[in-house]
This record gives sequence, C-alpha cells and structure tokens, in this order.
Amino acid sequence: MRTLFLNPPSFEGFDGGASSRWPSTREIESYWYPVWLCYPAGMIPDSKVVDAPPHGISIEQTVQMAKDFELLVLFTSTPGFNVDVKIANMMKDLNPKLKVCFVGPPVTTEPDKALNATTAIDFIVRREFDHQIANYAKGVPLEELPGVSYRKDGKNVHNPEGPVIENLDELPWVSKVYKRDLDFRRYNVPFLLNPYISLYTSRGCPAMCTFCLWPQTHSGHRWRLRSNEDIVNEVKYIKDNFPGLKEIFFDDDTFNYREARTIALCKEFEKLDFTWSCTSRVTTSEDTLKAMKDAGARLLIVGYESGDQQILKNIKKGATVEGAKRFTNQAHKLGLTIHADFIIGLPGETRDTIRNTIDFAKNLDCETIQVSIAHAYPGTEFYDFAKQNALINVQMSDEQGHQLPNVIYPGILDEAEMMEWVERFYGEYYFRPKAAWRIVRKAIFDNSERKRLYKEAREYMALRSKRKKYVEDMRSAKANA
Repeated sequence: MRTLFLNPPSFEGFDGGASSRWPSTREIESYWYPVWLCYPAGMIPDSKVVDAPPHGISIEQTVQMAKDFELLVLFTSTPGFNVDVKIANMMKDLNPKLKVCFVGPPVTTEPDKALNATTAIDFIVRREFDHQIANYAKGVPLEELPGVSYRKDGKNVHNPEGPVIENLDELPWVSKVYKRDLDFRRYNVPFLLNPYISLYTSRGCPAMCTFCLWPQTHSGHRWRLRSNEDIVNEVKYIKDNFPGLKEIFFDDDTFNYREARTIALCKEFEKLDFTWSCTSRVTTSEDTLKAMKDAGARLLIVGYESGDQQILKNIKKGATVEGAKRFTNQAHKLGLTIHADFIIGLPGETRDTIRNTIDFAKNLDCETIQVSIAHAYPGTEFYDFAKQNALINVQMSDEQGHQLPNVIYPGILDEAEMMEWVERFYGEYYFRPKAAWRIVRKAIFDNSERKRLYKEAREYMALRSKRKKYVEDMRSAKANA
C-alpha cells in the first residue's frame, strides 16, 4: 500500500508529535526528527514521511496529499489531537478509500476515546507500531495484528498487545529515511549545533519517574539496545551522506544508563572523529563522562526536574540533589556543556520548593535551561495522582500550543502563580551577569550564532509577553468572580 507517514501541521511552531522530548510549543522554535515514524517507513518501499512543521507544509497542502496514498499513519499528541482529527476528516472526505491509522501516546492510553472521536480513524496501534503498520501495508488483516484497536460490528475491538521489539538491529536506519524524505537543514534545536541529526541507540527507560510520558505510554520500561556495531555503521553512513552536518544527537530516553555499555560504545566513537550530544542522568559516573568527552561528546540534556529532595522522592526520580551537584561539577570540569531541564508544579510543590529549585539551578550554572510546567498526561502515574486528588485543570495548552498549567494545588499554587514562577525562573537565571555574558560572547564572536540568538530573543520576548497577559487575565477573572 502507498503509505503516508505524517507528523501533521497544527499550532505554529508546534512539534508535539514524532519524537520531541516535550509535546508542546517551546519558548523558542524547535524541531525534532519524526524518529518513530521513520522506522516503519523504512520497511515500506512505497511510502513517504511528511514532517509538516519544519518543512512549512500547511494543512491545506497536507490534505491534498490524501489523493496520492492508500494508507495514512498519523502520529498524534494530546495537545494536538483535536486538530489532527480535523485533518483526518478532511483527508478522508477528499479520498474516502484512504485508510487512516493514528499512533502515539493519546491513542495508547485512551483507545476508545480516539476511535469514538471520528469515523475517519479506521484503526489505531497502541505503543510500538513498527511491524503492525508494515504488516498491514503488506495485507495482514487487522484481526491478526497485536496492539491494534478498531471497529467491528459497531463495537470497538482491542487486540491483545504483543511483545516489545527485542532485536533493534533488525529495524531499518532512520537516517536513510531522512535522506529519502526530509531536509535535514530544516531541523533546529537552540542548544544543539545546527544542522543536526537525531537517532536512537536504545528503546525504553528503566527509570520510574512518575511524570515521564514516553516509557509509561509508548516505549516501555524495558531497556533494549542496538548493537554497538549497528550504531557505529549508521554513524558512518550519516557522516558520508549529510554534508555540512555539525552534530549527531542520540535521543534515547537515557543514552548512558549503563556504564560498561557506554564506555565500550565510546571506544568505537573515538575512531570516528565526530561531534555528538545525548541525554543523561545525574547518576552517571565520572569515568563514563570522561569516556564520553574523549569520544567527541559535546552536550548533555539532563533532567534535573527539581532542586528539592522531597520533590525528587515524590516523583521517583532515583536521584539526589547532592548527586546532581557532584555530577554537574564533574561534567563541567571535563568541558562538557549541559542543557538543564526543570519542572514547576510536580507533586508537593510550594513556593519554598520552587525557590529551592531556582537557587539550585543558579548554583549549578549550566549553559542553558528549560523550565516547563508539570503536565499530567493520561497514562502516567502523575496523571492518576492528580486525578485522584482532584488537581486536574482541563486546559493543557493555549490556542498556539503553549503550555498552560493543567495541574493546580488549591490554596498553595494556582495557575497564574505557577506561570509567574516560570517567568521568574528564566529571568533570575539568564539575567545574571555570568549567564548573560555567555550569550553576549556568542553573539560577538560567531556571526551565525548572532543571527540565531537574535531570532530566539524575539521569540522568547513575545512568549514572555503572552505569559504576563495570561497571569493578568487569570488574576483579574479571580478578582471579579
């Protein structure tokens, strides 16, 4: 079957499907690769991956593609689901014979809701969907595909889930699909060198963080690894086929979870001479960090989440504040750059714990940060906690896809105050002389960085203004209630 794998257009600058680390619009426009869609696309020769957001493809242009395909596989997200349904309806109206499949966390956690949302959706695949999509395109009936939900005789049918994919080496290289269907120069993440390419060396995450969407709803907690040989060979292919590439990003849930495996892989990387970045936990040893640096590692994305030990315990982070400080000092001593992620509004959050986190972040002094509002996505332990305690606020994002607090703590932290703390966090962090000079220094000595930083500054200031208005409107509404 001629198959279209689609990461659809929705909100401006929204990259919530595919493989983004956080499914909402960010402070600064960022585009990640549709990694999950590219695996099954590599199994179907007569297929095409369309990543609409970074390629500037409109909804109207996307809908017209319905005429050219027999099967549509759309990767959806919780904030973007309603827009995705409208797109599916429009494509089905244009081509009634088009079979439509939705994949992604929302359809995994609430399959009946997804199927009942529109008759345009013919079936969904829960969790991993690589082989199910490939086999369906080859003619295997829905009844024989594990993890599939569909309608039969007026009722929703949910096939039992099959085992996860254990042998990741049997999957195609996503980089070959990038080469075939995507323009790698259109992908931008502010803290990565651009252009970059991202891929996985593993699937799943053994960590039990209660808020984390992907292992709880999609890839699972079982950690499965590609062989070092397979990874090295794909890196060689990337180096030979993407001229002008500046960095490879390993977008695993946790790239360096096991020391022995990471060090062995780094020994192979040393022979290749390339720049790369990855995710990391603060429990990573100094020996591992050194091996990574020696092998060309440049930057680590680190989920610190909070600087309050009780919050870390509440979310089952499996890390300590002191351990995080030690890790950061070791990484910086080796010359590694860190992009630090923090979250406001996790269980147990108060004004005091937020203040602890801001002070903690400033003490760490990482090169860049991201401050997110805690979102309780269906299917996560955090969602169950928030629902049981009546903490869920229905609206998850605004009309542009920007985060809104969807978990509130009555009498402790309301929506307006949490949004205000996000702005205070960014302000206190980046308007310190040391942090500000890092940015100014980049702008002075690097022309390409100067242009990019100017664009990012404009985007951030525009969002900052929207956040301030949101806070004012919320407080005004409360005062007039």
